[in-house]
Amino acid sequence: MKELIDPSNLPQHIAVIMDGNGRWAKRQGAARVFGHRNAIKAVREVTEGCAELGVKFLTLYAFSTENWNRPKFEVDALMTLLVHTIRGEIKTLMDNNVRLTTIGNTESLPSDCQRELAEAMRETSGNTGLTLVLALSYSGRWEILEAVRQIATDVSNGRLAMSEINESLFGSYLTTDGIPDPELMIRTSGEMRISNFMLWQLAYSELYMPDVLWPDFRRNHLYEAILSYQQRERRFGKTSEQLVK
Repeated sequence: MKELIDPSNLPQHIAVIMDGNGRWAKRQGAARVFGHRNAIKAVREVTEGCAELGVKFLTLYAFSTENWNRPKFEVDALMTLLVHTIRGEIKTLMDNNVRLTTIGNTESLPSDCQRELAEAMRETSGNTGLTLVLALSYSGRWEILEAVRQIATDVSNGRLAMSEINESLFGSYLTTDGIPDPELMIRTSGEMRISNFMLWQLAYSELYMPDVLWPDFRRNHLYEAILSYQQRERRFGKTSEQLVK
């Protein structure tokens, strides 16, 4: 399947909502945390797959601001898993020339998570291949509100004129400043919603929502998503005839 992919028509940026860990665990007769643990292989497969193909950015929706409302036991287990996973995956990131970065309100994460993230980002900062973006304590509405507050402050302080505000400037106030908008967004488990994820950035993204649960997601599923993307016509409001011209 990999050979069918057109390397000249790759999405620069793929965003993923990693959904279905809890349902996967339930089918195994196990606790939800078991599903989160078994999701690490899927993360590794997709990261390595994107790096091999030459995709420039991969954003994984790892923990939303709404996820803080889950039972404390599950949140604590997720935070512990995050620390151990980051620590254990640095070699894989280095071997694949992957640079790690984050978006979201990471200051709300436990201090040990913040330390591990900072160390992993420091160690991988010189890598020049795929940029892996972890969305942690993130929500699209939170990000937009934060941008509006910063713009309002800059206007109030005279650093910015109202007439300067346009789409480009607004984008520079988002946590994804410097990262192109995703051309392809994948959500696993068959759910048909974007769940407060990259609300501004996904405006023209192609959506791919397979039934496979995230712990079962592998490179072939990634290749299927990219092939589906390559078969679509991206018109951005224009007609097919305009694109041909």
